[in-house]
Amino acid sequence: MSISADTTRLLPPPVVTERTSLSRTTLWRLVRRGEFPKPVQVSPGRVAWSEASVNAWIAEKMEATA
Repeated sequence: MSISADTTRLLPPPVVTERTSLSRTTLWRLVRRGEFPKPVQVSPGRVAWSEASVNAWIAEKMEATA
């Protein structure tokens, strides 16, 4: 099984908010409602999102507006 770089890279919340143009509060609100991918628990008190899941969410939003 081949794993591409964007499936293994983890993005911290500040990078995710920058890429999506969402505030941190809105990001968590969408996660809670199931409208944004859930993060991965990296360590106690630290979460991150897979780059692939963030990119897929962005692509979905772009397609919805096309």
